[in-house]
Amino acid sequence: MFIVQNYPLAVLLCLITMLCWGSWGNTQKLAAKTWRYELFYWDYVIGIVLLSLILGFTLGSIGEQGRSFTDDIVQVDANNFRSAFVGGIIFNASNILLSASISLAGMSVAFPVGVGLALVLGVFINYFGAPKGDPVILFAGVVLIVIAIILNGLASGKVSSGTEAGRNKKKGIIIAVCAGILMSFFYRFVASAMDLNNLENPTPGMLTPYGAFFIFSLGILASNFIFNTVVMKRPFMGEPVSYSQYFKGSPGTHSVGILGGIIWGVGTALSYIAAGKAGPAISYALGQGAPMIAALWGVFIWKEFKGASKPVNLLLTLMFILFIAGLAMIVVSGGS
Repeated sequence: MFIVQNYPLAVLLCLITMLCWGSWGNTQKLAAKTWRYELFYWDYVIGIVLLSLILGFTLGSIGEQGRSFTDDIVQVDANNFRSAFVGGIIFNASNILLSASISLAGMSVAFPVGVGLALVLGVFINYFGAPKGDPVILFAGVVLIVIAIILNGLASGKVSSGTEAGRNKKKGIIIAVCAGILMSFFYRFVASAMDLNNLENPTPGMLTPYGAFFIFSLGILASNFIFNTVVMKRPFMGEPVSYSQYFKGSPGTHSVGILGGIIWGVGTALSYIAAGKAGPAISYALGQGAPMIAALWGVFIWKEFKGASKPVNLLLTLMFILFIAGLAMIVVSGGS
């Protein structure tokens, strides 16, 4: 299987993760013109499962080092299977809430609040689970990102205060906070199922990144029959939707959601692959710089802050600067 051999390559893969995690929401925005997010989400999940299989039988099965994808799946013990599977369930619950938040508040609000909060909590959880890197520099970077999240919330409040859109954004922010708290836990469950200290000769019963990602995706798929069915019948906004509506979607509409799942899946798989060299806390933290990418899409492509005042634009500018500075400190912490 393909194994990362050095820290600079691990950082590069984590930056690609950040781009993927911050960009998949664009597919939801595209689909939203004709397609409810609850229906989009089924295609998104299918895309994740398909991508996990493609990577497993390609990168997860080449070379002499490590363990092949099929051998990995066959030999995993019950505890590690359960850990990766539960990670998928936790992620799915959080991501459905994040998708709901995007539909209510937009990408430039939902991502910095939800994923930013997940970054902060997740770094603590993952670092103390598997310490790696300079903790002072790492947590200083996290503090800068917390400030950036607060600035984003202030900017959103100034733009939409007192309007119907403002009430939707407030609801979206509350949902994003719930999503962020849940999301901070999923990565640790998956990381603990992998032998990140010896990918060349993994411990029997533990998983490689490729096997862990596949089992994680099964947890997402299985839980989606419960979580997304509930949200379809009791949506956060609008009328309930049915499965019959899903099957009426055009191939083009379905393909947008599948593409979204593939984009997110590429980022997640690379994060797991990089974790062996970067460490779970740094790998997770760099990937969760996604809010900056999503906010850039939301501000400059989707015009979610169109017509904003100068103070709002100043807050957004400071947010981006602090996010970049925080991410830079996280990178430096791993090389210390």
